[in-house]
Amino acid sequence: MFDHINRRGVAIATVMAASLLSTTAMAADWPTAPLHVFVGFPAGSSPDTIARLVANPLSKALGQPVIVENKPGAGGVIAIQQMLAGGADDYSFGININGPLTTAPRLISDLGYDPATDIAPIGLIATSPLVLAVGSDFPADTLSEFVDLGKADPGAISYGSVGEGSGAHLTAELFADAAGIELFHIPFQSYAEVTTSILAKDIDSGFMAPSAALPQVQAGAMKMLGITSLQPFPQVPDVPVMAGQAGLPDDFRAELWNAFIAPAGTDPEIITRLNAELNTILARPETQEKLLSIGWEAHAGTPEELADRIVQDTAMWGAVIDKTASNN
Repeated sequence: MFDHINRRGVAIATVMAASLLSTTAMAADWPTAPLHVFVGFPAGSSPDTIARLVANPLSKALGQPVIVENKPGAGGVIAIQQMLAGGADDYSFGININGPLTTAPRLISDLGYDPATDIAPIGLIATSPLVLAVGSDFPADTLSEFVDLGKADPGAISYGSVGEGSGAHLTAELFADAAGIELFHIPFQSYAEVTTSILAKDIDSGFMAPSAALPQVQAGAMKMLGITSLQPFPQVPDVPVMAGQAGLPDDFRAELWNAFIAPAGTDPEIITRLNAELNTILARPETQEKLLSIGWEAHAGTPEELADRIVQDTAMWGAVIDKTASNN
């Protein structure tokens, strides 16, 4: 009986070893066809530009074309749905912003996927914080003064965003809650309208990308009171971080980010290789300079670190969404 069990165990082990060797060999031979990278925004957008900054050198490293597939719609969700449509074929990937992986599950009832079970993280690519921008004659020159004004007259300070659930809207609500103030939200159709309305004094403030506020600051028309990254941002190094100021916690952070992802079930060896290639690309000064020129900072890392970031941001933004919904 024991001989039978031992023989059966050896047979199973042999099959498993052969299967592992076969999988490893397949990963070693990969890729043998073009890769398709689905991007949730149109050509010329910053997510598209970031995807192409990665795709071109990645193609050279892998010896196969890396084709960027623009599938705009639903804030990036359509691209993830398209990526997942073919299953885990080891040739379908995505480069997308954080929304479809963190806030979309709470905002879209028929999403069609679960980031926790249907997505395999490859690595973070870049992050972009937001700045709190006000008009040049707004009666506050620091974040602490802004918060003091907000506490003195709850709801009197207005801010603009591109709508409910947008990054700027949720960031403003996260900030207001952490600072213990109440702000008045006015939605717009575009960030350009938010900027124009601040300049026209129709609204008081707005959270926006540093690159959007910087020209107005340089022209003397706006001020940046703080930035939502944990460290100063190279594009606007003199703007103070919000963390630890005006009653905000030391770990206060609210960033947009772009990440490289795959369908769950993608060969782990392929994930490992793509992560290594991605980090090599992000370590190059020319990549970092190109990213910074469009308002993004390169951030290399592991698949595990990206997975943790998705979990943390999902919980953080979920709490903001729940609180905002309960207040409406």
